[in-house]
Amino acid sequence: MSTRIRLTACGKTYANRHQGAGGAALEPLDLEIAGGETMVFLGPSGCGKTTLLRLIAGLESPDPGGHVLFDDEDVTFVPIERRKVGMVFQSYALFPNLSVEGNVGYGLKVRGDPPAERRARVDEMLEMMRIGDLRHRAIDQLSGGQRQRVALARALAVQPRVLLLDEPLTALDAKLRDSLRIEINTLLRRLGITSIYVTHDQAEAMTLGDRVVVMSKGRIEQIGRARDIYFKPANRFVAEFIGTMNRLPAIVADGRLSIDGGAALSWAGPDGPIEILFRPEDAVLCAPGRGQLSGVVRASFFLGDRTRVVIDGKSCEIVVETTSRGDFAHGTTVGLRLDPALLLAL
Repeated sequence: MSTRIRLTACGKTYANRHQGAGGAALEPLDLEIAGGETMVFLGPSGCGKTTLLRLIAGLESPDPGGHVLFDDEDVTFVPIERRKVGMVFQSYALFPNLSVEGNVGYGLKVRGDPPAERRARVDEMLEMMRIGDLRHRAIDQLSGGQRQRVALARALAVQPRVLLLDEPLTALDAKLRDSLRIEINTLLRRLGITSIYVTHDQAEAMTLGDRVVVMSKGRIEQIGRARDIYFKPANRFVAEFIGTMNRLPAIVADGRLSIDGGAALSWAGPDGPIEILFRPEDAVLCAPGRGQLSGVVRASFFLGDRTRVVIDGKSCEIVVETTSRGDFAHGTTVGLRLDPALLLAL
């Protein structure tokens, strides 16, 4: 059975030595992670996501009144070495004086596993990570991707109850990140181990998380599936942090919505000024006069599978992404057609 994690009233305040006052890195929160679930903590730097991970790991203790439970066991004051967690750090934290197999088997040796069992487990991990041919190599002879696989193998070798990953792909180049992201996702699904992944990269969060926790200023802004967070953001912060979002002034009058002075749409809501939000892929470029809005192309960027077009609207910039193979020249006037069902009013 995979381990269920439950946090109750968990907050963290650090003393500010320079000002003599405390600073809340994490507001008290309740959170439950199902056994076998991969949950991603996503947010900008300083939002509290790593602090939350450290509370679960046992590297930090919550403020008084907070509790961390693994299944029904209260581990709030159990040190990290007794919580049976595996950790993969951004820096990998590998031992440079040990070979690949020495690093993978280190935790097993410390735990006192018999040599024969230790060798068998190390062999299993090296095969799982496809690094068996590197077993005798020194760490400084490995590429970034190879080091990442060694760090994962070491964390999993001890058969942890919970796997914790703290921005493990940040130091890698974009192509390798994409490749390892897929590998990690496949691995976690196959193992069924409860996993927590910390990142500021939205693509990683969308790819890896069964659920995503979006955080800001020490608080949880929204928890949900990646699709729900992207298409149904709970508030303005989530809407603007996840992906690109257009924001345009609008007025509702007599069941009609006029956006940025353009043609009106049917709209159910109270009369008055509001702000409308929509994703770049939710607007369709068309001939001038055939959509609700119009503007002038300021720039366009061909991205292979799509083109990103930046348009100067009546009052502000609009970004549109299209799969059309047309060439959108600077200074061209275009129309934009909007579907009311894809518009957000937060």
